[in-house]
Amino acid sequence: MFSQFDFDVIARSWLYLFRTGMVFTLELTVLSMLGGVALGTLLALGRLSSFKPVALLAATYVNLIRAVPLVLVIFWFYFLVPYVAAWLIGAAEPVKVGTFLSALITFILFQAAYYCEIMRGGIQAISRGQLHAAQALGMGYWQTMWLIVLPQAFRNMLPVLLTQTIVLFQDVSLVYVLSVPDFVGAASKIAQRDGRLVEMYVFVALVYLLLCCGLSWLARRLQARVAIIR
Repeated sequence: MFSQFDFDVIARSWLYLFRTGMVFTLELTVLSMLGGVALGTLLALGRLSSFKPVALLAATYVNLIRAVPLVLVIFWFYFLVPYVAAWLIGAAEPVKVGTFLSALITFILFQAAYYCEIMRGGIQAISRGQLHAAQALGMGYWQTMWLIVLPQAFRNMLPVLLTQTIVLFQDVSLVYVLSVPDFVGAASKIAQRDGRLVEMYVFVALVYLLLCCGLSWLARRLQARVAIIR
């Protein structure tokens, strides 16, 4: 079977696959992770808030997002964001947001719900004694959170955050449905152009396997180091 493989198609398309496709995928993954962690942390603080309306609003958002398939969210935001942007600025016609920005907004809002639950667990794992000690020193709520609670929560949850980022890296391939030239989309264009679907999709699978296994190994190493420190 392997004798029928045309490995030259991979060699010919190497630069396009990685300079265009993989760069797009990595940029979208990193930016979505940063935005998702930031928004997820705010949602986690909202869910833990003693002000019930804020806690209920954050919980509703998280539960709603986690109950909807990601591919549907991608379609919704791709078609709705231009109209919402036009409504916000009072434009007569839909704003041309672009596929990258639309996908970035989608992944930030979607992944924030998952990062929220990770950060909420990390915050709740911090000893209550540290909070009481901060209050005894005269520190306010936000000062306690930013200086004492969140740094420890991030350190403890770093392996889990990295694991969720691996899932995000895999999920980014779903932008293929929007004909976006991510790594999978670039491979699909080459496969259809040259009629070598098997070779290209096998190559894509191997690249994802190697990258995700490497990141998973890093997550386990981080988890071991955190466990030793604790």
